[in-house]
Amino acid sequence: MAKKNKRPTPSVIVMNTPPQKVEFNPDYSMIKKDLVRIGSLAGFFILVLVVLSFILK
Repeated sequence: MAKKNKRPTPSVIVMNTPPQKVEFNPDYSMIKKDLVRIGSLAGFFILVLVVLSFILK
């Protein structure tokens, strides 16, 4: 029979330290700029459609 080589198992160290508080502070400035741009473009296109409806009527 073949001889089995046993590997040493790694020991795990468990520490009972309280979790550190990490403050969640996301930066939404780029998203806000994109939403303002989308809103202004939507308003412009709606205005163009209203003007075109009066011209083509």
